[in-house]
Amino acid sequence: MPLCQTAINLKTMIFSTYIRYMNIDILAPEELELLRQLIDDAQHIIICGHKSPDGDALGSSLAWCDYLKSQCGKQPAVVMPDAYPDFLRWLPNSDRIVRYDKHQEEVKQLFQKADLVFCLDFGSTGRVDEMQSVLEASPAKRVMVDHHTNADMDTVLSISRTDASSTGELIFRIIWQLGGFERMTCQGAVPIYCGMMTDTGGFTYNSSRPDIFFIISQLLTKGFDKDKIYRNVYNNYSQWAIRLRGYMMSQKLNVFEDFHASYFAISRSDMRDFHFVKGDAEGLVNVPLSIKGMKLSVSLREDDRKNNLVWVSLRSVDDFPCNEMAAEFFNGGGHVNASGGRLYCSLDEAEKVVRQAFIHYEDRLKRK
Repeated sequence: MPLCQTAINLKTMIFSTYIRYMNIDILAPEELELLRQLIDDAQHIIICGHKSPDGDALGSSLAWCDYLKSQCGKQPAVVMPDAYPDFLRWLPNSDRIVRYDKHQEEVKQLFQKADLVFCLDFGSTGRVDEMQSVLEASPAKRVMVDHHTNADMDTVLSISRTDASSTGELIFRIIWQLGGFERMTCQGAVPIYCGMMTDTGGFTYNSSRPDIFFIISQLLTKGFDKDKIYRNVYNNYSQWAIRLRGYMMSQKLNVFEDFHASYFAISRSDMRDFHFVKGDAEGLVNVPLSIKGMKLSVSLREDDRKNNLVWVSLRSVDDFPCNEMAAEFFNGGGHVNASGGRLYCSLDEAEKVVRQAFIHYEDRLKRK
């Protein structure tokens, strides 16, 4: 056998062994067949994400839409409950998203007509907030793809993997297992990468498994510039957003050194003074974790429309379970190092709840 052919065969064997080791497939054979059948049979498909969609909800939805259109011949509608951050508007085909808060009647008609709904990046219908009744009233079969804990949605197929870095990762694995990777377009690869990047804080948490970086290496073969995606997301703020961030860190940050924890609170007046738009505070909760010895960071943000509603974000390092704190004190949940929730009270009362949470977890926060 020629030497060059031997080298090719060896390379193919090594790559095949590597793929088996990575264990990209996540669906059992019967689940895979069911998913294929559901897609084949569906005439009117909806893909929807959770309220206040982030990079993962948006990215996984747009990537799945691209797959269904380009490889399955379907024409799915992508529906979101409300606005998404301004710094994600560059995502391919994001302009085709239908928002429930802006087009309620259109969305209601879409759900009534639908025969298949994909619920991406959420495991409970309550996560779509005001759109919940519309989703639940739809006669369509539901498929859930999610990586959060405590999924409780009524579905015909639930693809729930709490160890995954993101729903974008799950969508990649599903497309891979369906045999769709070779024909995946750049427009399909970019949203997956964006979702994986944003849901891991630029691959700084919940992203230590080797298979995550194998997936990234495969996505990069589609020819996009990952550095530009980073800049589009993280270096795309207005001057007012930067001023708000500086003000929060210099004037509003409360640091509890003995607890290795901190929090800050963004009020309506802060948002008005700094011309706040959705996404301006994205990732700000991570900044206090750069303080030496800090284990936990909590951000509070007063809702700009509803009274007595405060949005809570939590980030932690190492093994401190901010998801447990979110569930116990903030009506929320999430992952060990990245979670969220909400409080139905004033901002002052919310700050008291945060302090109570710190005291409750005092032993674990002070532990070295």
